[in-house]
Amino acid sequence: MEVGDVREVTTGDCSELYYLDTGMYDTNEYGAVYIIDDDRPAVVDTGIGTNYELVREALAEIGIDEDDLEVIALTHIHLDHAGGAGFLARDYPNADVYVHPIGTDHMADPSRLVAGTKAAVGQQWQYYVEPEPIPDERIVEIEDGDSIDLGTHELRVHAAPGHAPHQVVFEDPQNNAVFVADAAGIWVPEIEEIRETSPPSNFDFEQCLADLETLEALGPDVLCYPHFGPRFVGDDLEAALEEYATVLEEWVDAVAQKRDELEDDEAVIEHFAAATDMADVWGEEKASEEAKLNTRGVLGYLEHRE
Repeated sequence: MEVGDVREVTTGDCSELYYLDTGMYDTNEYGAVYIIDDDRPAVVDTGIGTNYELVREALAEIGIDEDDLEVIALTHIHLDHAGGAGFLARDYPNADVYVHPIGTDHMADPSRLVAGTKAAVGQQWQYYVEPEPIPDERIVEIEDGDSIDLGTHELRVHAAPGHAPHQVVFEDPQNNAVFVADAAGIWVPEIEEIRETSPPSNFDFEQCLADLETLEALGPDVLCYPHFGPRFVGDDLEAALEEYATVLEEWVDAVAQKRDELEDDEAVIEHFAAATDMADVWGEEKASEEAKLNTRGVLGYLEHRE
C-alpha cells in the first residue's frame, strides 16, 4: 500500500469502512486513518497532521463533503493519532471531536502536548506539524461505556489505559470490528508480525495486559490497527492477543535485563536502537527512532515500578 492510497475494508463482514495510508514519518504502511461512511460519517484517528490533506482527499474520494463529516473520534491524544484533529475540525464545520476527558484541555490548547511529544519522539519531531487548537464547544468527552451513534454503525467506547491513561478503543458491533488504538501492538502487514509499542511517559505493562483481556472479551473478528491496517483474526483472536502479550513481556524483560547489565539508560537506548531488525521494513531511521521511543517508555515504567 502506498502513501495516499484509500482502500475499502472488506475483511470479515465489514462494510462502509475505509482506511488511508497517511505516509506517517515518510513511511509506507505505518500510519492509518479509518473512515466510516454512515449517516453520520466519522473519521477514527487523524494522524500527525502533516499530511492531513490526504485525509481530506480520501473523504472526497469516498463522497463525504465538508458539510457532511460529523464525527472525529480519537482513540487517544498522542499526536500520531490526534495531531490532525484540529485541522479537520477547522475544515469540516459540522464535525465534533470525541476524546477522553484527560485529552480535552490538550486539544483546546496543545502547547503542553507538543512539548511532551518533542521530548518523547526526539528526532522524529521533524515529521510533525504544530497542531491546530480546537474550540471547546467542538470537543465531546467520551468515557468507558459511552457510545457514538453513526446510524447503522455505532462506536462503543472501552477504556484501554495501559498505553496511555487517555486511550480508548472503539467497538463497531455492526462490523464485528474493534479500532484497537495501540492496545494490541503494531501490526506489520509486510511481514505479518506484531511488534511492541511502549512509549513514554505513561506506559504501564500490567495494564497493557489487562487491556488485551478487554479486547478478548469483546470478541471481534477484525482488529483495525492504526499501525497498520485491518487484520482478520476470527477464531484466532485469543491466539493473536496472546502473541502480543508474549511480545510485550519479552520486550520489557529484555530492556530490564539490559538496564541491569549496562547501568546506564542512554546506553540501553542506544543498544536497542542499534539492534532493531525493522530497518528493512520501515527504513533505518524510523526503525532506530521507534526502538529508542519504546525503550524510553519501558525504562520509565521500570523506574516508576521501583
